Amino acid sequence: MLKQVIEVYELLDDARVNGGTVADFLREKGLENVAVREMKGEKGKTDFVKVVVPGMSGKCSGGNSPTLGIIGRLGGIGARPERIGLVSDADGAIAALACACKLAEMILKGDRLAGDVIVATHICPDAPTQPHAPVPFMGSPVDMQAMNTYEVDPEMDAILSIDTTKGNRIVNHRGFAVSPTVKEGWILRVSEDVLDIVEWSTGNSPVILPVTMQDITPYGNDLFHINSILQPCTATEAPVIGVAITAVRPVPGCGTGASRETDIEETARFCIEVAKSFTSGTCRFYSEQEFGRLKQLYGPMNHLQTEGKSS
Repeated sequence: MLKQVIEVYELLDDARVNGGTVADFLREKGLENVAVREMKGEKGKTDFVKVVVPGMSGKCSGGNSPTLGIIGRLGGIGARPERIGLVSDADGAIAALACACKLAEMILKGDRLAGDVIVATHICPDAPTQPHAPVPFMGSPVDMQAMNTYEVDPEMDAILSIDTTKGNRIVNHRGFAVSPTVKEGWILRVSEDVLDIVEWSTGNSPVILPVTMQDITPYGNDLFHINSILQPCTATEAPVIGVAITAVRPVPGCGTGASRETDIEETARFCIEVAKSFTSGTCRFYSEQEFGRLKQLYGPMNHLQTEGKSS
């Protein structure tokens, strides 16, 4: 998938790029169901892009094969005028859009997945930065609620949330890491099916992203979050797995020249393999039986999807 990653990288590394530019690029690849929504906030604007790649027996075709969501999470692809060029935070958008391109090219070559895949991200070449320990993060012109509204689709039966996760000291690995499955406020065990796909697609041992209770609560509650990788879990009942693009040393999200195409390719290729398996029913994100038993024993945890008690 290196070709698709490089094409998307070059497309986004542009001070004038916007959602319309990206939508035209996707349509040229043969994808017809592309939507763009401009959203303005106090710190600027961004364009949300969503594309539906139809499967052979997916919901778009009147079938019942499951739908996978692939979300490229980020604050912005650029921090202009403070920083010139594509920032590290753009990796999630590059990976997600590369997945859409690869799926489109697979269809043209006769390989269509069983179920639909919905790819969503947003395009902002001039997003603000924000303080964060141990290194600065990218901010966003819109709040997290807006992101979830436009990126988390109710048709998604499961979600892979791809996010640059280099601004920390807890995953000292270059490549990508996967999180445990998060569903309705519960942090569940890491999916064995997903671990298989990590091993098969990389040839290496899986790296797991540690997840805390704070990380799966909504932004805005004054608690520390590793980043926004698991914020989709606050807006859906579907199981969510974070796919974190990682580094050996802490890298600022607003740092330029920090995106490694080979790491993004490995991440995107993994997501494509999950899409193949999940939409055909051979990859489970969680055990429904065990999840039911957890709720029976300890009750629901949906309150962790809310902003919590007011003071």
